[in-house]
Amino acid sequence: MTSLDTKTHNPQSVLGHEPFRLFWLARVSSSVALQMLAVAVGWQIYALTGSVFYLGLVGLAQFLPMFMLTLAVGHVADRHDRRRIAGTCQVLEGTALVALALGTWMGWLQKEGILAIVFVAGALRAFEGPTMLTLVPWLVPQHLIPRAQAWSASANQTASIAGPALGGLLYALGPTTVYGTAAALFFCASFLLSRIKVERPPASREPATLTSLFAGIAFIKSRQEILGAISLDLFAVLLGGATALLPVFARDILHTGPLGLGLLRAAPALGALAVSLYLARNPLGGRVGRTMFGSVFLFGAATIVFGLSNSFTLSMLSLAVLGAADIVSVVIRSSLVQIETPDDMRGRVSAVNSMFVGTSNQLGEFESGVTAALFGTVPAVLIGGVGTMVVVLLWMRLFPRLLAVDRLGGE
Repeated sequence: MTSLDTKTHNPQSVLGHEPFRLFWLARVSSSVALQMLAVAVGWQIYALTGSVFYLGLVGLAQFLPMFMLTLAVGHVADRHDRRRIAGTCQVLEGTALVALALGTWMGWLQKEGILAIVFVAGALRAFEGPTMLTLVPWLVPQHLIPRAQAWSASANQTASIAGPALGGLLYALGPTTVYGTAAALFFCASFLLSRIKVERPPASREPATLTSLFAGIAFIKSRQEILGAISLDLFAVLLGGATALLPVFARDILHTGPLGLGLLRAAPALGALAVSLYLARNPLGGRVGRTMFGSVFLFGAATIVFGLSNSFTLSMLSLAVLGAADIVSVVIRSSLVQIETPDDMRGRVSAVNSMFVGTSNQLGEFESGVTAALFGTVPAVLIGGVGTMVVVLLWMRLFPRLLAVDRLGGE
């Protein structure tokens, strides 16, 4: 649908559409807040317990709600105003962070309470994330959706760089400061979304049945190009999870310290940010299916180069290429999902997509750890890179319709 406010200086400018500009700022605000929350909770939990097991529980507390609520999230997003759902979740997330700030400041919040609040925030994030994704087609004309997805990806990458740095800087003043600042950012994001004025089709009033709940999964299975794109991304991230082993590479192979580790962690996001900004202004032309397969193949190759590297500079460059290749795949996948899915199904399809992406990230780190324990750190990364390239070749045969996709959204 097109926005009611169509103030643009250039018909091809995404940020010239005020509704999308407000959405982008809201996405940056909420994503930075989430990154700050991750930094502060991790430091605080480890300071309280000294246990890596509890650090693992923090990740589990964020993952479980997303996994458990996927079907409900999609159904709610397709039945109600998505802008209000996302804004309400952001207000409640900000309130949860206020509780963390007050509990920490007053000294009564212990590890169990932190985990409980993180679980609640994870449940809210499970609703907010997929719902935000489904807003994009309401905010710009369909032919600008690929550009809008690239701008949306740039918001995430900006947050991935700025959020941890800001959280670490403010943590010097105490976790209360971090939680309070992040809460303010969530409230700001909700306010920005409330300012968006758009036309929207009437919400579906389809009753909540098992058929309607699983409709997103059924739709993905029926569309080969969407199933191929989502599953390709899932296996690439699952196998190519080299970033989970960065602390080992930094200390034992590249012989660098905490600063070096921070730079290595930032490298994929820097590469991804640069390419997402480029794609926002220079969208992909034809043969996007082949481009997606090529980008995932490059992702695997960059993983192999990183695994073999003994040079800090080469490792940084390979990680930057890895992030750049990944974001090309992300933009194509997210554009395909939003363009090819009817609006009354976007919530359920986006929720399933988000679950697969989140699962691959979590399980990818687990897979890397297990493989490293069995075969060693460098072999684990090499196995992941080679496995990713093999999956690309296999998926090209299994999903010829994805390979044949030419253009996105009429660009």
